Amino acid sequence: MKRYTLLRPLLLILGLSVALRVGVAFYLGNNIDAPPLLTDQRSYDALGARLITGHGFSFDRGWYPFTPPDTPTAHWSFLYSMFIAAVYAVFGPNPLAARVVQAILGGIALPLMIYLFTRRLFESPHSQALTKKMNMRGLSVDNIALLAAGIAAIYFYFVLYSATLMTETFYIAALLWLLERAIALAEQATLKRATLLGISLGITTLLRQSVLPWVAVLIVWMLWVGWRSGCLRRMSASAIVTLTLMFAAIAPFTLRNYLVYGQFLLLNSNAGYAMYSAQHPMHGTTFQEFASAPMPDDLQGLNEAQKDRILMQRGIGFVLADPGRFVLLSLSRVPDYFEFWPTSDTTFINNLGRVGSWGLLLPFILYGLWLALRAAGPRSILGLINFSITPLAFIVLFMIVYSLLHILTWAMPRYRLPVDATMVPFAALAVYDLARQVAVRFDGRRHLKAARE
Repeated sequence: MKRYTLLRPLLLILGLSVALRVGVAFYLGNNIDAPPLLTDQRSYDALGARLITGHGFSFDRGWYPFTPPDTPTAHWSFLYSMFIAAVYAVFGPNPLAARVVQAILGGIALPLMIYLFTRRLFESPHSQALTKKMNMRGLSVDNIALLAAGIAAIYFYFVLYSATLMTETFYIAALLWLLERAIALAEQATLKRATLLGISLGITTLLRQSVLPWVAVLIVWMLWVGWRSGCLRRMSASAIVTLTLMFAAIAPFTLRNYLVYGQFLLLNSNAGYAMYSAQHPMHGTTFQEFASAPMPDDLQGLNEAQKDRILMQRGIGFVLADPGRFVLLSLSRVPDYFEFWPTSDTTFINNLGRVGSWGLLLPFILYGLWLALRAAGPRSILGLINFSITPLAFIVLFMIVYSLLHILTWAMPRYRLPVDATMVPFAALAVYDLARQVAVRFDGRRHLKAARE
């Protein structure tokens, strides 16, 4: 009965989510440049069309940032390119068809994953202090999870990116699954949970390899939880299973890259250029988020694996040559990353999305985080150690590490969206708590008025 009671509102939320996203998909239509500034769409559209005509991962002309025509590329997500190709194989090279299919799948997957992630976050055995405090305040995890799914359904940035031919929607859904499975594994280290975490890691990495630095932090946290919980051996075995499955998912593309380039390239060839362009002296000490550094002339004739390695070395070289400039440049990226106000260099729809999602939700996110940390946060050094193995500490760690990763390299609001998704449960907690307070005060005044009468 409880499941049926929860299923109906969840289905309504998913229906609303799909409807909004499909509506935006038709609004953007077949124009591959809509909305403006989200230009990665052109690359995935071109790759999808080339794949279904048997040309592999390549372009028919010179392509950003360094791919010659009719030359194998590893710069873009292999998995997402294959998704676009699969849609084009059925409907023809039609961007609108890809938008609609993604809007439907993303409209279901993202709110559903936030619902499951919220339940795991607040119901974990390691969240007992937080759960107890919530119960004392009359807050139901079921209702908070439904509210979190509802917020995800209408969160404008999530809606917009679900209708764009970019990795964001599937990547965020996969990342939420990864985080939810990691919390589940921390509760109990079993082969099944380690296997599911490994699968989720593999999918997430194939969608965007920038998650790999976080994977290293995740493994360290898992081992720490295992040591503190007295099950280090089982957790170590789980970590081995998890990493094995993740690398098994990557391995076919690593082999492909070796056959194509004749040298090792783990997955994509974009990390080097991102580091090089992000730290380039052209920025000075003020980051220009829409500027791309010119390719060095001496790299002409090299393959992508070679370019990726050399550009990474030069990007690190920029940092080492002038650490002070790197610090100032990174500080200048902070406003770009947390930006929630309208700006003149972006379009109306992007400004609307930024203000109408992150801008509106930020006060509730901060209040919800404060509620959670006040209820379950550390009170002493020993308390900090005990807190460190809780799901709340794990998610706060993710927010910090993932944000720093982009602030120190390439920062713009779209790269903050995965963190936005992990903050939605706290926004739901805040909205629910405030609504409860209003309802209690209203009932109190009503009863007082009735007693006087």
